[in-house]
Amino acid sequence: MIGALIIVFREVIEAGLIIGVVLAATRGVPGRGRWISLGILGGVAGASVIAAFAGAISDAFAGTGQELLNAAVLGAAVVMLMWHNAWMARHGREMAAEIFQIGEAVTEGKRPLTALALVVGLAVLREGSEVVLFLYGIVAGGATALEMLVGGILGLVAGAAFTGLTYLGLLAIPSRYIFSVTTVLITLLAAGMAAQAVQYLDAAGVVTVLTDSMWDTSGWLPQSGIVGGTLHALMGYNERPTVMQVIVYVSVLASMALLMRAVAPPRRPLQAT
Repeated sequence: MIGALIIVFREVIEAGLIIGVVLAATRGVPGRGRWISLGILGGVAGASVIAAFAGAISDAFAGTGQELLNAAVLGAAVVMLMWHNAWMARHGREMAAEIFQIGEAVTEGKRPLTALALVVGLAVLREGSEVVLFLYGIVAGGATALEMLVGGILGLVAGAAFTGLTYLGLLAIPSRYIFSVTTVLITLLAAGMAAQAVQYLDAAGVVTVLTDSMWDTSGWLPQSGIVGGTLHALMGYNERPTVMQVIVYVSVLASMALLMRAVAPPRRPLQAT
């Protein structure tokens, strides 16, 4: 039961932190609940399909099917997050000024809610698929269905409560700063996801260069702990990142910054009075 509780709790936190950031980034935008709910439902549906083929996925591609699936999902999420931040760099200022008058724009599809709904769906799909396959391993180890059910429910409730607290903390940020804060968080999320994708590709044997560890902070900030796990979910913290992971992480941060600078509208000069 404890094993199922910890697994579900950790995975719910990882997906929940992404959902909380997305909710905060779209605060005050009409229709956001519908799109984000669709993303969650889509992710749950996808994870359910994976559950039905858990054994086949684990054994696919010489036993690396789950790693390749996770890397593909993370790659898609990184693209969606980069697109969102580029859109916000272009339109964020006017969006902040007209936050209560954008219902028509949302209806016409001019706001990046579709991309964020896809990010939420991909996050739920990835974490849900990992829950399924991790629990699959627990069952293989002799755990009973009742133990898994009780542990899973407790982990889900605890993870949801933690996610709610995270979202409330973001809500405490004044509206005039929320776009800047969430842009930074989404940038870190994208870089972390890209680095995690490299880790999965490394495990699958696809990435075979620069695989030595860059540093080891497991002694004082373990990734399995609450703080380390939260940092891992929010910004891709890794206690033993490879050189390639660090390169990809920094490259995504730099690319995101350059992209947002390139698409941002020029600042209007101050008018003389």
